[in-house]
Amino acid sequence: MSAAGWSVRVAAGPADREACFAVRKAVFVAEQRVPEEIEYDAHDAEDAATVHVLAVREDGTPLGTVRLLHGPAAADRTGGDLSVGSLGRLAVTADARGLGVGVALVRAVEEAARGLGLAAVDLHAQTHALGFYERLGYTAYGEEFPDAGIPHRSMRRPLHV
Repeated sequence: MSAAGWSVRVAAGPADREACFAVRKAVFVAEQRVPEEIEYDAHDAEDAATVHVLAVREDGTPLGTVRLLHGPAAADRTGGDLSVGSLGRLAVTADARGLGVGVALVRAVEEAARGLGLAAVDLHAQTHALGFYERLGYTAYGEEFPDAGIPHRSMRRPLHV
């Protein structure tokens, strides 16, 4: 997927994954003050059950990232339903916000989930972002809960093939 001056792709190799991590560090660790030791987890290693997606400018500058967990790696986030993937760690750099990068990243994850045969995508949204995800077809469920000291809600969107 591409737009004027930038594109979105599945991260391929260590350099792309490092670019994903750099965006997450800028957004979550620096801006939102999430402790670095809880921002990264075992799913960030090169792992067949994790799909990292990266948005980059034409010059290669990373603009945003998101990841998709599936199979057993997602089970603790999806109520144990292996037909549901888990979208997480969506981050867009401050200078790229408002360009449609976040929407493109979510849609890319959904496409990857369809390719894996998943029936739906779940996510844990920061409550200030609920409207963003609702506009993309996600529905909140369950009670609000804290994650890294930030209020969140679970959301789900069924995928139609």
